[in-house]
Amino acid sequence: MNTARLLLVIPTILFAIACTPPKSSPKSSPKPRPKSAPYTEAVATPFRTKVVEYGKKFVGTTYKYAGQSPKTGFDCSGFTSYVLKEFGVMASPASNIQATEGRYVALEKVMPGDLIFFGESKNKISHVALVVKRGSGGIICVHSTTSRGVIVENVTQSAYWKPKILFARDVISDD
Repeated sequence: MNTARLLLVIPTILFAIACTPPKSSPKSSPKPRPKSAPYTEAVATPFRTKVVEYGKKFVGTTYKYAGQSPKTGFDCSGFTSYVLKEFGVMASPASNIQATEGRYVALEKVMPGDLIFFGESKNKISHVALVVKRGSGGIICVHSTTSRGVIVENVTQSAYWKPKILFARDVISDD
């Protein structure tokens, strides 16, 4: 009788062990962003200021898919590539490639002239913008949008752009 009971208990224990989920190991996933913007004022170098001011000159330029010129219009990455090229910074005209150029920068530390990338995931980049300013009100960018062309807006206050912010990259590295 003890052997029969033991033969019944052992499979039950093995089944219970097999059904127990493994202990979760600490993951290196990014920390969730706080709901209130923890941004402090960024002080731009003179070079970065020139890049941003040049980019702002194109406000009002129309959007054109794959556009890389103020005469015909810009798409988002064509715009950032065009602006950076004026200052000797070579950036691909494709946002998914720009997303690999330069070095990663935490959103709380972006500087004027850095690039911010948007999308559903880091593998699905759908948009890029040039940082104009980081301050207590959030991050202001100049970018080419499909609906309004080149504009300046606070992307961290935008109901459309804020949830799509993925990460930022420094492609200037002058500091």
